[in-house]
Amino acid sequence: MPDHDLSVLIFLQLGIILVFVRLIGKAARKVGQPQVVGEMIAGVLLGPSLFGWLFPEIQQAIFPPETIPVLYILAQVGLVIYMFLIGTEFNINLLRPRLRSAISVSIAGITTPFILGAVITLLIFDNQTFFSPGIHAWEAMLFTGAAMSITAFPMLARIIHERGLANTSMGTLALAAGSIDDTAAWCLLAVVLASFSGDASIAFRAVGGGILYGGLVFVMGKPLLRRLDTVVERARGLSGQALSIILILLMFGAWFTDLVGIYAVFGAFVLGMAIPRGRVTEELHRKVEPLTTNLLLPLFFVYSGLNTQLGLVISPELWGITLVIVTAAIAGKFIACWGAARLSGETQANALAIGALMNARGLMELILLNIGLQRGIITPTMFTVLVIMTIITTLMASPVFDFVSTRFMVTTRLPAQSENEAKIYEEVGSTPLT
Repeated sequence: MPDHDLSVLIFLQLGIILVFVRLIGKAARKVGQPQVVGEMIAGVLLGPSLFGWLFPEIQQAIFPPETIPVLYILAQVGLVIYMFLIGTEFNINLLRPRLRSAISVSIAGITTPFILGAVITLLIFDNQTFFSPGIHAWEAMLFTGAAMSITAFPMLARIIHERGLANTSMGTLALAAGSIDDTAAWCLLAVVLASFSGDASIAFRAVGGGILYGGLVFVMGKPLLRRLDTVVERARGLSGQALSIILILLMFGAWFTDLVGIYAVFGAFVLGMAIPRGRVTEELHRKVEPLTTNLLLPLFFVYSGLNTQLGLVISPELWGITLVIVTAAIAGKFIACWGAARLSGETQANALAIGALMNARGLMELILLNIGLQRGIITPTMFTVLVIMTIITTLMASPVFDFVSTRFMVTTRLPAQSENEAKIYEEVGSTPLT
């Protein structure tokens, strides 16, 4: 396809995507779902599952294979910027007093669904419908376990942001547990990719590179970023030059973490965590967030929807397996995280809220599934089954969270346990309950 024709078609796609995402997103909000859920559903409906089923020729004309890589690249840029913005809201000071709870919730939220996913994989592995030829059983078990263990970190963050819980102990605890979950899941994926390619160095490069990157950002980068915050304060605004510096650091961070194999979004999130709170973060959200969430981020959901074919799950057996996977995913995440939170001393309301949030898979799950499909680990059928699981568990998150918040009293700030902890709350502008 000539470059001019390609660009004309991309602009047409963007217009259609924005209209469709806006309409479905508005409908989602009316029934109590966040915008991101509407974007997920819109992506699936624009793909072969509905649009391609009703009007296959028109769908192929609007979304031909030649344009898919362009959508993918634009979607990656949106993901990176969005996760960077989420990182700027992650208040690590509120995590320190609840680090033990975060680790407990995260371990439960990883191990339980991982074991369930691995057992299910072992039972269905002989059916060649789900995994590509040449993949070993243990590789399939690792991948499915990782897919079941992951948490919809961006969606979790968006729900917390929309409910005004970003700077609360409960919100930060959920974000911390979700980030630990996803980091472990990506490390497992690195092991699978290393085995699948016959190169063990992939796993070592991912883990070692991630540790190196985090050390560089927080040891060397954070002091330099504090100087940038001083400059912005003096200028009383984020200049174009300052914004360029931040974007340059963001792109290099995303490049490095993508290069070592732990995916670009984690490089973006870690850099966002290192940005000093204050005028810089306020200006970044004011200038960058609207374009990212309204234009770039929805493209990823449409890209994933173009790879989802609900028509592949047509037999009662496949729907039965899908039901088993969905049930195991809910039990493994929601119940396990709720139980771990209760054992860590959280209130019943907080534990239920955390379980509901951790059960959502959303964006990060779709990222992992797309990698598995592109690398030839799973088949389009397994991709579709896991997308169904993703949509159902993500749809549950917001209503269950709202139900818990309404029926119970969600304690967003926990009592201070010491003078040091009380000082932390004072520094971040929060008064703990007594």
